[in-house]
Amino acid sequence: MWALLASSAMAQKSEGGISADMLSRIEGMQTTGATDKALFNAIAANSIDNLAKNFANHGPENTNFKYETPSQSIHDQQSSGRCWLFSGLNVLRANFAKMHKDTMTVEFSQAYLFFYDQLEKANLMLQGAVDLADKPMDDKLVRMLFKSPISDGGTFCGVADLAEKYGLVPKSVQPETYSADNTSRMSRLIDSKLREYGLELRQMAADKKKPKAIKERKTEMLATIYHILSISLGEPVKEFSYTFVNKKGKAVSEKKTYTPLEFYKETVGGPLNGTFIMAMNDPRREYYKTYEVEWDRHTYDGHNWKYINLPMDDIEKLAIASIKDGTKLYSSYDVGKQFDRKNGFLDVDIYDYGTLFGTTFPMDKAQRIMTFDSGSTHAMTLTAVDVDDNGKALKWKVENSWGTSSGKAGYLIMTDPWFREYMFRLVVDKKYVPENILEAEKLKPVMVMPDDPLFMEDE
Repeated sequence: MWALLASSAMAQKSEGGISADMLSRIEGMQTTGATDKALFNAIAANSIDNLAKNFANHGPENTNFKYETPSQSIHDQQSSGRCWLFSGLNVLRANFAKMHKDTMTVEFSQAYLFFYDQLEKANLMLQGAVDLADKPMDDKLVRMLFKSPISDGGTFCGVADLAEKYGLVPKSVQPETYSADNTSRMSRLIDSKLREYGLELRQMAADKKKPKAIKERKTEMLATIYHILSISLGEPVKEFSYTFVNKKGKAVSEKKTYTPLEFYKETVGGPLNGTFIMAMNDPRREYYKTYEVEWDRHTYDGHNWKYINLPMDDIEKLAIASIKDGTKLYSSYDVGKQFDRKNGFLDVDIYDYGTLFGTTFPMDKAQRIMTFDSGSTHAMTLTAVDVDDNGKALKWKVENSWGTSSGKAGYLIMTDPWFREYMFRLVVDKKYVPENILEAEKLKPVMVMPDDPLFMEDE
């Protein structure tokens, strides 16, 4: 019996494997001319990107934009995945400057809000372990919680929920630390503790411990996580004094004492949630439908990431309307594709890999998404657009968070064809959104899983 099963398994494996005959045929299909030898010598000793680069496509000669929002200082997320936080706070500080007609500026602390982001994500994981304690460890959601207990990635929903709950502080009051700039070691240590704690809470639930006892133990666990965060990122500021300045650094207000929530009210005003829509271009799914990503939020008591799926024509109209009015936008992209890092330029044919290797790469946007070949990997702040006489977009400009030495003094320029292929998410103030899209956005969302190729967090 066992011999028969083993024989059957071997037959299945050999049928689909590379046989000696198949390998011989594969080898026979290769070309062996002088051109291939020259290509091997070149590729063996040089960067593929350098060899595949279209020499004539070195970036736009005209870097002027018809509609451009006011410039602001460039920040640097260093070796962290906090692009979502930098882009979100870039939008908030730009809104503050616009509200005061650029007579006042503010720089928000990323480290402050990141502290609470990590604490809240830790609680989300631990409470998830409790809520899903009746499910086996190989359940899809349980596996997701334990595989990635915490991360430094995120979306604009996190900025909104965290800022409303914990407020904001100036960058000068709580500056970056080494672990804020370099998150990997701290995150791995917290991951390990959360997996340990998650198992313990599951066991307490299995042992029918009272909810009060489980909650108390979870609180103790979070106190340990808080301690790790406080000595890595700094104890969160509770009260501080601050004087607003203009772009030249000159004081334009009296010194005043604030709590973080008071500072949030002073700089942002009212709630963020409810003031914006999250739009996405996902050609795999029906347009003008809303989708919600289960368990994809920063706080347990916050908002899942919900978006409306729109064609790129609509997304571009929303972006142009916002930029024309001087309002920057949170946006995200597959920034690693067709990207000339040295010149800060993105276009669909910067690199001709097909000619170099004698093949083609014909997948469209939907096919790239469904096969994990492309997806949203990086959030940046959309700041400018150039249009033709008919109002059609020609190129776009984003404010990045990789420092001033990256790209064009911290900015990147992308052609409209690249924007359409590799742009995925846009956060738009509702005042720029047509009524038909606002109504569609209110519809009951379809729930999707966070392991979908397009719903990984921005980093």
